[in-house]
Amino acid sequence: MVIKRVFLIVLDSFGIGAEPDAPEFGDALSVNTLASVYKSPEFNVPNMKRLGLFNIDGVECEPKPDHFLGAIARLREASKGKDTTIGHWEIAGIISETPLPVYPDGFPADIIAKLEEAFGRKILCNKPYSGTQVIKDYGQEHIDTGALIVYTSADSVLQIAAHEEIVPPDELYRYCRQARSIMCGEHSVGRIIARPFIGEYPDFERTPNRHDFSMEPPGDTLLDMLKFSGNTTIGIGKISDIFAGRGLSHSIPIKDNIDGMEKVIQQQSKDYYGLCFANLVDFDMKYGHRRDIDGYAAALTAFDKQLGQFMEKMNRNDILIITADHGCDPGASGTDHTREYVPLIIYGEGVEQGINLGTRDTFADIAATVASMMRVPLRTKGKSLWKDIKADK
Repeated sequence: MVIKRVFLIVLDSFGIGAEPDAPEFGDALSVNTLASVYKSPEFNVPNMKRLGLFNIDGVECEPKPDHFLGAIARLREASKGKDTTIGHWEIAGIISETPLPVYPDGFPADIIAKLEEAFGRKILCNKPYSGTQVIKDYGQEHIDTGALIVYTSADSVLQIAAHEEIVPPDELYRYCRQARSIMCGEHSVGRIIARPFIGEYPDFERTPNRHDFSMEPPGDTLLDMLKFSGNTTIGIGKISDIFAGRGLSHSIPIKDNIDGMEKVIQQQSKDYYGLCFANLVDFDMKYGHRRDIDGYAAALTAFDKQLGQFMEKMNRNDILIITADHGCDPGASGTDHTREYVPLIIYGEGVEQGINLGTRDTFADIAATVASMMRVPLRTKGKSLWKDIKADK
C-alpha cells in the first residue's frame, strides 16, 4: 500500500511516566502525567483506549485491554532536555547531545545591557516567572515607564512581555528579532517569545498575538527532507515557530486545542501527498504548567472526542500518529516540565493492529518511520518501525 498522507499530532506535554534519568532533570521518579490525569472525574478517552494507549509499556492505570487497533510503543527521549524545542526536533529526527542554556537566576548583566542598548528601553524583572503572574507584578510599572518585561522559565527561553497599547505587536516582534541576534553562541536559547498583553491593572490578560522566534534546527529534519522531495508539509499550531519556519509548505495558526483539531480535520478533505504536523499546546500551557489536573483531563477528553471524528474520516492511504514532546505532570510539585517517556500510537488501514513495539530509545524513531512510509531519505539515529508494523508485509 502506498501511504499518501501522514497526520502527526503532538499532545504537548502528555508524558506517560518518569524516565530513569528523571532525577538528573530535577524530577522525582514518580512523575507521570497520564497517571495524574487518569484519577480525574473529567478523564474519558475511549478512542485512545481503543487505539492502545493503556497497552503501552509501563502504563498501569487500568487492566490492559485484550485487543487494540493501533501499533504502539513507549518512547524515551535521547536528547539532553525536556523542553518543547528539543522534543520536537527529536521527533523530527535530530537528537540534541548538548542541552540548550537555561537561566535559573535570570540573564547575565552583560546580556541585559546588550538588550537594553538594542531596544532603547530599560528591562524589568529578569527572573524565571509565571507568564500570567509576571504581567500582574510588573505590568503597571511597564505601562508607567515603557520598560520591557523580560523573563525566563525552566525552559531555554527568553520572553518579552509588553502591553499592546504601549508596544504594538509588530514593534515587540522587532525587539524579539533583535534579541534573537544577541542570544547566540553560549546563549543560544531555544526560543525568544513575544508575549503581548492587554487590559488594566490588575486585570491584565495575554493576547493571541504571541509569537516564537526559534533557533533553527542544527541539521536536516523530517520536514526539510519531505519538502525537498516534493511532498506537501503542513504545520498546524506552533510547528512553524518551533522549526523557525523551515521545511514547511504551509503554516496554519490556531486559537486553542479544539481549533487545532478542527484544522487537522479540515486537512482530511485536501488532496496532497505529505505530512500534516500539528501541536496542541493547551495541555502544556494552560493545564500542565498551572498544575490543573481536572483541566488537563477535560482537555484530553475533548481531544478524544475529536479524535473519533478524525478516525471516521480517514482514507485508506492515511496514517495517524499520536505522540508527545515531553511531560508536564499536573500532579507534580513546581511548574516545570517533567522528564517522561511519551506514547507512540500509529493507526491506519496500512498498519497492522495490536502490535506492541515495546520501549524505544529515541523519539527520532518517529522521523525514521515517517521517512520510510513516504519513501524519502533522512539521516537520523532513529530506527524505522515501518517494516514491523505495515499490514502488507
